[in-house]
Amino acid sequence: EGARRVVAVEKDPRCLPALAEIGAAYPGRLTVLEGDALNLDLSAHLTAPVKIVANLPYNVGTELLIRWLSPKVWPPMWSTLTLMFQKEVAERIVAKPRGDHYGRLALLAQWRCNAAVVMTLPPEAFTPAPKVHSAVVHLTALPEPRFPCDFMVLQRVTAMAFNQRRKMLRSSLKGLCPDVEAVLESVAIPPTARAEEIGLEQFCALARAVAG
Repeated sequence: EGARRVVAVEKDPRCLPALAEIGAAYPGRLTVLEGDALNLDLSAHLTAPVKIVANLPYNVGTELLIRWLSPKVWPPMWSTLTLMFQKEVAERIVAKPRGDHYGRLALLAQWRCNAAVVMTLPPEAFTPAPKVHSAVVHLTALPEPRFPCDFMVLQRVTAMAFNQRRKMLRSSLKGLCPDVEAVLESVAIPPTARAEEIGLEQFCALARAVAG
């Protein structure tokens, strides 16, 4: 049983011989692509529905996640993402308002997905052992976003809001639009509120108001 077809992406050439052995044991079911996942067009190699499972390099994990969350057409070609991150990044993905880890990543992920931490791993689970703990996050794509808004506008609004997360929104969003206080009040967000206090529904309403 198992997957009908697996496409493995591996950048480190030292791992390729081991993958070749696995491929030989399952003829026609494993395709190995040597290269960088950042440069990979999934649609060129797979057809929906796809389940993505990855032990991501920590330096590109967030960038890849945002890319997988951002297609214009939703739902995407993938149905689930099961991804390993630094534990701190994993906590940011599933965080809730008013928590220390709450920010742009939580909003972008939870806008279009259900997200949960399903496993944590200590450094000694790896060789060589990293200096940080790791965690696996499972994301399931929703049929449609929880609230309507444009992804690029939501990304811009949340980036500005959390770039200075301790400042009041009337200050952190000052360059967002001509009269930011009026826009905030139009969607029932107090201009004196801080980004960490605002939930997903309100941020989506703000993104719609900014987009006009």
